[in-house]
Amino acid sequence: MSQTAPALGKSFFGHPRGLATLFFTEMWERFSYYGMRALLILFMTAAVTGDNPGMGLTDGTSAAIYGLYTSLVYLLSLPGGWIADKLWGQQKAVFVGGTIIALGHFSMAYPSTETFFFGLVLIVIGTGLLKPNVSTIVGELYPEGGASRDAGFSVYYMGINLGAFLGPLLCGYFGEGINWHYGFSLAGFGMVLGLIQYKMGTKYLGEAGSFKSTESSSEISVKSKKFYLISGLSMAAIVLFGYLVSSGVLDLTLQDIAGGLGSSILLIIGGFFVYLIFFGGHTSDEKKKLSLILWLFVLVAIFWSGFEQAGSSLNLFADRMADRTFGDWEMPASWLQSVNSTFIIIFAPVFGSLWITLARIKKHPSFLFKAALGLIGLSAGFFVVAWGAANAEPGTVGITFLIVTYFLHTVGELCISPVGMSAVTKLSPKGRVGQMMGVWFVATALGNLIAGLAAGDITAMGFDGLFQQVAMISGGAGILAVLLAFPLRKLAGGVE
Repeated sequence: MSQTAPALGKSFFGHPRGLATLFFTEMWERFSYYGMRALLILFMTAAVTGDNPGMGLTDGTSAAIYGLYTSLVYLLSLPGGWIADKLWGQQKAVFVGGTIIALGHFSMAYPSTETFFFGLVLIVIGTGLLKPNVSTIVGELYPEGGASRDAGFSVYYMGINLGAFLGPLLCGYFGEGINWHYGFSLAGFGMVLGLIQYKMGTKYLGEAGSFKSTESSSEISVKSKKFYLISGLSMAAIVLFGYLVSSGVLDLTLQDIAGGLGSSILLIIGGFFVYLIFFGGHTSDEKKKLSLILWLFVLVAIFWSGFEQAGSSLNLFADRMADRTFGDWEMPASWLQSVNSTFIIIFAPVFGSLWITLARIKKHPSFLFKAALGLIGLSAGFFVVAWGAANAEPGTVGITFLIVTYFLHTVGELCISPVGMSAVTKLSPKGRVGQMMGVWFVATALGNLIAGLAAGDITAMGFDGLFQQVAMISGGAGILAVLLAFPLRKLAGGVE
């Protein structure tokens, strides 16, 4: 019997048994990620005194840290994927990444500024190793591709959202209600559970995610040494940069650093597409499709810059302005971070059926129009919460405003995120699919970074002013995308 046989044995809801291993690995990883994320900005802005002291940072500084953290998580998925492809294989990258994530959460569990930031760095590195490679292994469980692979990813996606639902509830209960560091600890224990079941279930993966290379061991060894040397030098440069900033030699704020990173991302992506379109040796049809991928990059970055306010400005709004009391009990603000994942679990199958039904009656909208609808849904959600925030006093805004906002944001997410990702794979020239998916992750990273910087304007603009601004920008982008959807569709070459 071949080594791949265990991975192909049907025993998990009609899918390969290995899917269960990856389902629960991703569920626990998302539990830890979203559980900690729900506490992050609340902890950083909480007063340093009281029964549950925080860090006492300003909104602007906290939001910049939040933006840098969430953006780097996605940026490091690019080298994380490279390491798995060229040096380790996906199976090893997932286990090493999960171990580093758990260490990061436990580092944050110790009440110290130094261990807090060290923990964030570890989680960024670990997530960059784990996140892209779990998805790759899922795909390898279905070498035949087709509908069975799509169905497998649908089951896997439920694991993501189950973890995202449970994390804020449990970590939020212990973190907000008892001690912030208990919440960070629980996130770490969640990742440990994920690692234990992953190690026990690795045998069911067979050859899926194992290291495969046509290079000789000596060539791999040389490449590995270069990687570790470059990584070590990069870490040393980052540590030196951090020291120079903290000591005042470099007069830079965290907002300056975040803004500089955002500008660098835009310049790199712009230069990359200029090279591909004008000097990449592509056909006229491929150049048109590359232009559409660039347009999707812009739309997706705008979308995530609003959507990811969930963990920053919307989280602070829930903490400071929302009426979360039910009799004598006050609901933790972090619990509202589970609303989006709840709606995803409920409505993802509905939207999947909707697209199939519309295609059957030949009314299926293009991916360009769906992306526009995603931005309009995001804008509508911010108009709702801006209405609730207008002239509101602390603790008086009904949580219904936030629930409706998250519902509209979920509708927008289901229109733009899975649809856009699928469109990128279809539009990408042969041999560029991996690079274009990397561009997709960079768009997500840029959106998260902008979200953090925008959330820092709460003090100057107020919640209502910030939410109105986000609503206007995303709504304007959505209307423009609607107007351009039909003419740009001609560049897609039949890709829907």
